[in-house]
Amino acid sequence: MDKDPFDVASMFDGVAKRYDLVNDLLSLGQTRRWRVRVTEALAPQAGERILDLAAGTGTSSLALAATGAQVVSADFSLGMLRQGASQYAGMNFCAADALNLPFADASFDAATISFGLRNVQDVPRALTEMRRVVKPGGRLLICEFSTPTNSIFRTVYQTYLVTFLRWAARRFASNPAAYEYLADSILAWPDQSGLAAQIQAAGWQKVSWLNVTGGIVALHRAQN
Repeated sequence: MDKDPFDVASMFDGVAKRYDLVNDLLSLGQTRRWRVRVTEALAPQAGERILDLAAGTGTSSLALAATGAQVVSADFSLGMLRQGASQYAGMNFCAADALNLPFADASFDAATISFGLRNVQDVPRALTEMRRVVKPGGRLLICEFSTPTNSIFRTVYQTYLVTFLRWAARRFASNPAAYEYLADSILAWPDQSGLAAQIQAAGWQKVSWLNVTGGIVALHRAQN
């Protein structure tokens, strides 16, 4: 799917105020569970410096910061960052383009991105940029929608994306088109092995993944 980064940024600016609430609704409350699994999989340590890319309002960064890690919450949507700053005083927010990160080489112990890699214009370049800013031996954790492993469940899930998610977005979201884009981008996204191949092609090592919620979400892990 072709993505104009300026259009996508404007889209997220427009839904920032109700973004976390609508996400909880449309995921049937699963977003909180997925954030816990991200923290467990990344296993941040006190004092580590972690880049949380596409952090939006910073909700994804809270559990990471609670471990004592120094978290930089980065996003390309200024609207999301402004909303996050009003919600979470004291968090370290930073405007950043995933294709040209404003950080020095090897300046983070780990990088993570949750439900944001689909929205970048050039996925291989974003993966390479994250590798550049992570120290040798450092970690990568990608949390992204994926492909359910059970064929019957996969059909049910795809029907949900096409029908219920679009209906609920029109009913509850301030910008329904943003959530129609969300459904389309999920359906077009590669499956677990396809994303793993892209991560490995970008130079990351020891690539693996863990399916969550039957494969609706996959946690891809790698080492620099």
